[in-house]
Amino acid sequence: MKENKRSAQTLWQLFKATFLLSAFTFGGGFVIVSLMKKKFVEELKWLDESEMLDISAIAQSSPGPIPINASVILGYRMCGIPGSLIAILGTALPPMIIISVISYFYVQFRSNQIIATALQVMRAGVAAVIFDVVWNLARNVIHTRRALYILLMVGCFVAKVFFGVEAMIIILGCLAVGILDLVFQLKAERSTGHSASCSKDHEAAAVTSDTVKEA
Repeated sequence: MKENKRSAQTLWQLFKATFLLSAFTFGGGFVIVSLMKKKFVEELKWLDESEMLDISAIAQSSPGPIPINASVILGYRMCGIPGSLIAILGTALPPMIIISVISYFYVQFRSNQIIATALQVMRAGVAAVIFDVVWNLARNVIHTRRALYILLMVGCFVAKVFFGVEAMIIILGCLAVGILDLVFQLKAERSTGHSASCSKDHEAAAVTSDTVKEA
């Protein structure tokens, strides 16, 4: 009974958090990722920073809207499939409601000078939040102290900004590099483990030989 109540409370809190984040987020998926980090890592402490970074990477590299992708993973992490469904509902409802209202008054919104000015000013805030996301992600990569990751980040930035390489090509290239890096790490671990095992066997054989000689 207590577990059901706790689960219901978690689901409600998850719905409320995703609904409010989606309702007051302007500027797209990169903005909501930063706000999710502040909400679920720093405030609710449901996730640690490395988990949120992984969720952000998966959400951005998967097809579909970034907020929905992140909500699916986050909801499943907290409460399984029901959590994913609740998080998707909380994330999708605000834009659906807002866009439905705007569609009825589109002509008035388009010609209203006050709304046009407000949207222009909001772009500055959106740019600042996106810069905050970029700064946090870059800092986390630098904190790994892996030369490969840092060089890959810089190389991807140069490829995108100066050569106009498509984002999907960059993501797939990073995925390929990550898989190769993992393969080499596994091979190195197996080699180290095999060497340690051989060393132990050699030491055991030497101890047995000494024991036989003493006898």
